Amino acid sequence: MMSFIPLSEKEQAQLKDNLGDLPITGPAWPRWVKLVALLVLSLVVMQAGITVQKMGLEALSNTGGLFLLIVFIGLSFITYFMQHSVTTIDEHGIRQSWFTKRQVGFHEMSFAKFVPMLASKRLIVFVKKGRPIVFQAGSQDLQVAFAKISLQFKDRQY
Repeated sequence: MMSFIPLSEKEQAQLKDNLGDLPITGPAWPRWVKLVALLVLSLVVMQAGITVQKMGLEALSNTGGLFLLIVFIGLSFITYFMQHSVTTIDEHGIRQSWFTKRQVGFHEMSFAKFVPMLASKRLIVFVKKGRPIVFQAGSQDLQVAFAKISLQFKDRQY
């Protein structure tokens, strides 16, 4: 069972030393993931255009048209934030611009796990209260920093 003990001041100082020069800032998502998101959104728009051209505007008034509109709005929302999201590690902790608040101070962290997935490299941070917070790293500098943060918790003595 995981113990929810935040980092001590000494552990925080050691972590900051291991990270090197702060702040470390970069895109939250890799460029190729952003391009794929734009491509998918473009395909939805093209499909809607083809449907309207073939069947007229009444095609959008049925259930399929409504579904397509909802998918378009959702994909537009997510794609916008993927294009503009930035992850920053500074003296205080980690934050990522997103449509919800994503930030955690080093003093709040009780565990962190680096998860290198295909589409994004993620750091899952566990805090004493609340749900885990997931941060994405779209640059090499952030990925290295995420791995260092994860190692700090792997080697930690409770």
